[in-house]
Amino acid sequence: MNPALRVPGPIGQRALLITTLAVPLTGWTLHALTLHRRLAATKRDPLTGLLRRDAYSHRARRLLARHGDTVTVVMVDADHFKAINDRLGHAAGDTVLAAFGARLTAWAGPSAAVGRLGSDEFAVALDLPAARRVQRLEQLVRMLHTPVVLDDGPTVAVAASVGAATPAAVGSRDLSLLQRAADAALYDGKHTGRPVLATAAHATVPSLNGRRLGRPGTAAWGRAA
Repeated sequence: MNPALRVPGPIGQRALLITTLAVPLTGWTLHALTLHRRLAATKRDPLTGLLRRDAYSHRARRLLARHGDTVTVVMVDADHFKAINDRLGHAAGDTVLAAFGARLTAWAGPSAAVGRLGSDEFAVALDLPAARRVQRLEQLVRMLHTPVVLDDGPTVAVAASVGAATPAAVGSRDLSLLQRAADAALYDGKHTGRPVLATAAHATVPSLNGRRLGRPGTAAWGRAA
């Protein structure tokens, strides 16, 4: 009998079945991986790699539910960012934003929620014990004030304002309230080079969509950067 026409035995049948199934399975696996990558891309800002607002908020709320009062919510604004864009161009501005994203990620660690919420506005939620809070926030300010090396060689001086809020200080684990208080604290220390920890009073500052009322871009809060 022609070997090509031979009917396979039980072992050969099983091998043939596995081989046959592997083809569509491999195709589906590749399809699933592609969909997963596309979904992951929609959750992250393409310039900085940080989470977009919705993904950041989801992760931040999970941290608050898990760790409660030891979570610190941090708001960060790049200082004089428009001047960098106007003086050096948008490519330089993009380099600065990407550097800020990398520094925030390195500072916060893999378990934190780190998001880009606007053009030059960022938020972080992380588990941070009270005993280390001030020291770590001061470390963050130093990191964000380190000059950024541009792609064509020169460096640009950068700075950022930082405000932080905790459930214990604000009296709530609500993320929107914590962000409002941290944002108000940030503006108390704007351009001073020092981080400001929110008090209960900061949570009562008039706001819209979680931001201090009157702050530029308030109506656009929540749009993916």
